[in-house]
Amino acid sequence: QVQLVESGGGLVQAGGSLRLSCVASGLTFSSYVMGWFRQAPGKEREFVAAIRWSGTSTIYQDTVKGRYTISKENTKSTVYLQMNSLKPEDTASYYCATRSTNVLPRTASAYDYWGQGTQVTVSS
Repeated sequence: QVQLVESGGGLVQAGGSLRLSCVASGLTFSSYVMGWFRQAPGKEREFVAAIRWSGTSTIYQDTVKGRYTISKENTKSTVYLQMNSLKPEDTASYYCATRSTNVLPRTASAYDYWGQGTQVTVSS
């Protein structure tokens, strides 16, 4: 059974930084992708970033390019999202997700497994 557990959210002032972690277990795919999404109250869940578990390919949403960095630590089955220069509009619940694939999907419906989310609040 695939399980994803996020952590690292919190309250931070605008301009600050946070690092989110997502620990994965039960992954038996030969190749898969880990993605980060976020959802603010009253809004749809939106893509943030994704990374292939094998290799170094990554993609980002345009609004976070240059501020966010997705990375992985294979030995710990963990994916990170380093968030710098945070803005109030980055406030949302952040979710990690995964699916077995060789591509890097940007749509939530393309992912099969989800974590419970971690709240990020950026104050102005």
